[in-house]
Amino acid sequence: MKKTNAARILERLGVDYSILEFDVDEDDLSAQDAARKLGLPPEQIFKTLVARGDKSGIIIACVPGGKELDLKALARVSGNKKAELVPLKEVRNLTGYIRGAVSPLGMKSSYPFFLDDSAFAHTSIIVSAGARGVQISLSPHDLASALEAETGVLTR
Repeated sequence: MKKTNAARILERLGVDYSILEFDVDEDDLSAQDAARKLGLPPEQIFKTLVARGDKSGIIIACVPGGKELDLKALARVSGNKKAELVPLKEVRNLTGYIRGAVSPLGMKSSYPFFLDDSAFAHTSIIVSAGARGVQISLSPHDLASALEAETGVLTR
């Protein structure tokens, strides 16, 4: 089992989690592929996306695999008039993570975080642990609490 910075943060905070691993296909880094390999429904796998609001700057959003991020809704809840996904070439510099391994935990900087409301319909959700093919399973409530404790940024 590979221990990542995200897992270390959860351990330090006393959050219950488990690590799930799967073989990565570098040509398919989608949440749907992760769901298929883990034998879980895509709506339980949450992808972490990096956006930029016209007023707030960088915003992090977690949405279920198979769903697209509603940029208008993200702009609205984050106090922006508009939001757009950042170019992939900027993701690593902003988060410290590569494409296909962006974890909401342990980013280089603290950013406002928005978790899709559908997460709270699940007992546990799956997010990236910060390495390709390594996922964390935890309660959506625990994820929100851990992010708030770690970053000091209010999560929704």
